[in-house]
This record gives sequence, C-alpha cells and structure tokens, in this order.
Amino acid sequence: MQQLVRVRTIHEDGTATVMHIRESACSGDCHKCSGCGAAKEAILLEAVNPIGAKPGDLVTVEAATGPVLKAALVMYMVPMVLFFVGYALGAALFQQGALAGCLAFFLSIGLAVVYDRKVVKKQNTTYTITGFAGK
Repeated sequence: MQQLVRVRTIHEDGTATVMHIRESACSGDCHKCSGCGAAKEAILLEAVNPIGAKPGDLVTVEAATGPVLKAALVMYMVPMVLFFVGYALGAALFQQGALAGCLAFFLSIGLAVVYDRKVVKKQNTTYTITGFAGK
C-alpha cells in the first residue's frame, strides 16, 4: 500500500513524522459535483526514513499489505460468512434461520470490534519512506 505524504519532522533514531491528508469517501472532488464539502482529516504517522528526507519534502510511504488485507477479512468477510453459517444452522435446527443468522452477524461485529481494539493497541503497521514524489 503506497501513500503520498509530507515530512513534518525528523528524529534522531532514523524515523520521521509524516502527515497524510485523508480524503473524504467521495474522493474530495466536491467542486465537480457540488457535494457535501466534507472536511479532510490530517493523520500523523511514524515512518522509517532510509532515504534521508527532510521536513517539508513530499514523499511516498509504503506499508505492508498483509495487515490491511487481514483487517479487511475480519471486518467484511467474517461477518458475512458467519451470517450464512448462522442462517443455515438456525434453519436446519430451529426453523429460525433469519434470527440465527442475525445473531451470528452481530456476534461477528462484536468480534471485529475486539480485533480492531487489539490492532490499534498493538500498532504493528510499519511505514517506510520509499522515495521522493515525482522522481
């Protein structure tokens, strides 16, 4: 996963604080569609700085895609699969497939929230500055 960021500060340990501007879900083209004008959000990240970028430089950072794909699996696929498994079991055992499917779905949402809190607490994503923008 690659993102374009601006270097804010450099640290003694070879890392840098970078700022990424997160666009709204509509991609920020509000002038084209007279949309909602959603506010952009600035996110600060710590990144390894092997290329010697300086404050103010526009650079690209990369993060491993493994944790992102794992989070997508937990957040999207697990609830869907558990809904269908719950539906099938509920229909076969109790003739209440819809109720069992909904209960399994809400259980999976609870599991996803617990997983999200664990990931946020762990902060295991490592960002690396890979190059200067436009070069």
